[in-house]
Amino acid sequence: MNERMIFAGFGGQGVLTIGKLLAACAMKESRHVTFFPSYGGEVRGGTANCQVVIADDPIASPLVEEATALLILNEPSMNRFRPVLRAGGLMVLNVSMVETLPTIESADVMEIPATALAGKIGDVRVANTIMLAALNEARKLVDGENLHDVLVDALGGRRSDTIPANEAALEKGRDLGAEWLKKQEK
Repeated sequence: MNERMIFAGFGGQGVLTIGKLLAACAMKESRHVTFFPSYGGEVRGGTANCQVVIADDPIASPLVEEATALLILNEPSMNRFRPVLRAGGLMVLNVSMVETLPTIESADVMEIPATALAGKIGDVRVANTIMLAALNEARKLVDGENLHDVLVDALGGRRSDTIPANEAALEKGRDLGAEWLKKQEK
């Protein structure tokens, strides 16, 4: 495995949080991992992105110049990072926050109305968790149970009230990722 991923969205959408969660889970599974965050001065409402690399072998550089996968939560991030998606890569796209859908012939796009689905769960803040679980299911990055456990550990304490919604989001994302995989096999 050598997954070189970029997660991007507005500050406050939990982009850095899901990047950290995935990196922590991969470390728990004894994989080689890097996590490289970047965010604008405003943080909440500004732009935020992180680069996550998970590999079976040592990682030479944490910088992702050509991504195997993009997890995109809004249109400005899609426009900015679409050019770095390599041929054969995967873009997981929150279509709830994108007006103009991309045409990408050399890569796959998994369209998820994550913000709308999170609203149905009862907390729009879990859109990021839906997206992460869908990406994980499609790419088999880490064990799903480990991802659940790392998420619950991270949300303990003052954010423990968000655990049920995040668990529902994990399940929804896994289901969406599995459905997408089945469509790709046809």
